[in-house]
Amino acid sequence: MKAVTFQALHTPLALETLPDPAPETSEVVVKVGRCGICGSDLHMTEDAAYGCKLGDVLGHEFAGEVVEIGRGVEGLRTGDLVSVIPLKSCGHCEHCRKGEVQWCAQFGLQGGGYAEYAVTRSNQCVKLGTHVSLADGAIVEPLAVALHGVNLSGLSSGDKALVLGAGPIGLAVAFWARRMGATVAVQDIAGFQQQRALGMGASDFVVDADDPVGSAERAFGGKADVVFECVGIPGLIDQAVQQVRGRGTVLLLGLCTRPDPINSFAMLSKEVRLVTSAFFTVPEYEASLEVLAQGAIEPRLLVTDTISLADTPEVFESLKRRTSQCKVLIAP
Repeated sequence: MKAVTFQALHTPLALETLPDPAPETSEVVVKVGRCGICGSDLHMTEDAAYGCKLGDVLGHEFAGEVVEIGRGVEGLRTGDLVSVIPLKSCGHCEHCRKGEVQWCAQFGLQGGGYAEYAVTRSNQCVKLGTHVSLADGAIVEPLAVALHGVNLSGLSSGDKALVLGAGPIGLAVAFWARRMGATVAVQDIAGFQQQRALGMGASDFVVDADDPVGSAERAFGGKADVVFECVGIPGLIDQAVQQVRGRGTVLLLGLCTRPDPINSFAMLSKEVRLVTSAFFTVPEYEASLEVLAQGAIEPRLLVTDTISLADTPEVFESLKRRTSQCKVLIAP
């Protein structure tokens, strides 16, 4: 099969030919239909903290067709279209039974979507409904990540939600927050995604590098009840603390692998609640798929381009620079 593989840090990915995967017990082979390029994929090729190795196939946001089934698989058959939950788990422990697979003792991250075929465990496959496309199946994962963060934040109808970062996760947070009845503003350092953010549910889009705190406050007419940090760069936690009201919540979704000193005095003096969010639950994944099946248009605005495997190394490198692209899908 054709696949795009990791070579080394700060080095472009490469298109290669690899052996076709074969399923072991409880596994299936999925013919990849669509796979999203995630911001974390970009970070993996630049930061040693992620532990990528030569030959690794990235890609955890994917959907496709089941084409081969291993022993012990139940509930799936060849020809089924599925979205793949990229969180490996045993499927049997208490955490798995609750759908909180990220706490399973066998937890691991699923990759492999930058290829024609990928092998995965059957308990990670969620069937697509008749009104859901393979492209929809590939955006379920970022929608679920955002939903988990919004759920953990304690956001209520009528709250003011400020989203820092207009990438796919930030925009998905805006969608869920608005759907839950909040007034939403999205803040970024560039205006590329303004119309998309408004289409996703934001009432305001704030760009002001000179006065980020004041500009957001003017857009809201006050401070936010909840600030969602969806970027992951040093300094944004402190900015979020300035932007949230007293006894408000700062919810961290951005992945920051660099040291980020926090002004704990500023946080304590306002009794700010700092909450971190990692991954999602299976019910949240299913809810994200269901909202697409019900016909929600807004999440589909995330997709800005669909490319081939052959084009992936070049496009992948271009996405490391700030562009008007949002979610780029690969169609192997």
